[in-house]
Amino acid sequence: MNIVDSLSVSHGLCACGVCGYEALQPHMTEAQRRGLARRIAHPRTVIVALFPYLAPCAPGNLSLYARGRDYHAVATAHLEAAAQALRAAHPDCSFLVLADDSPLPEVYAAACAGLGCIGENGLLIHPVYGSYVFIGTIVTDLALPAQAHAPASCLSCGACHRACPVGLDKSLCLSALTQQGGILTEEQAALVRAHPLIWGCDTCQLVCPMNRGAAQTTEPAFLQGQICSLSLADLDGLTRRQFTQKYPDRAFTWRGPAPLRRNLMLKQGDTP
Repeated sequence: MNIVDSLSVSHGLCACGVCGYEALQPHMTEAQRRGLARRIAHPRTVIVALFPYLAPCAPGNLSLYARGRDYHAVATAHLEAAAQALRAAHPDCSFLVLADDSPLPEVYAAACAGLGCIGENGLLIHPVYGSYVFIGTIVTDLALPAQAHAPASCLSCGACHRACPVGLDKSLCLSALTQQGGILTEEQAALVRAHPLIWGCDTCQLVCPMNRGAAQTTEPAFLQGQICSLSLADLDGLTRRQFTQKYPDRAFTWRGPAPLRRNLMLKQGDTP
């Protein structure tokens, strides 16, 4: 059993692959490369892991990814356990865990590692779990045999582009808009008001034919204690600290209650 297979079995890394760091550098800015070099001096290999999150759920106004526990904490815990095992086996090497706050082009890295293709919406699509996956990485100076996969494209059927309210325009992405702080422009407010969710967006994933029959997660943190919806009553009178105490381990906690409250008010026709 090779290192990657061993990590998958022992540390809950559901799908794993390896790519060389060199292949990723053309897709990084100079600032990103320098930033990574400050954290690990001689990166050579990137171990890429996927964490499926699709779970049985009721209708709600929160994106599917945000209904379970915060994926940053869940992915980091699994990756750190794997990194600890690698450090014990290779004490002269460095292993840096990155989950979402990464300077790496994570989707491209996952595709290079043979974990799926890249959709027109820019998401990784795994053959079993579809695009309902979080991506985490371990960067190391240990030389590991790396897959030499050329990132494949999806079916290019255009379903995501047709369904997206903004035609996959990243500058108006509803997932980002719902999380944006402060006052929205009239155009932005109109988009949020018409959107079915108050946090995130699942539209392009729900219409993707490659997501049909996607396997559900077995991760308890994504299955248990789901929050499918929030209301103004849930947020009433909460300060940022109180909000964090009430929802301490959710993907939406970092923004505080203000954007969620604003989005709910927009849907009611009120002025935030």
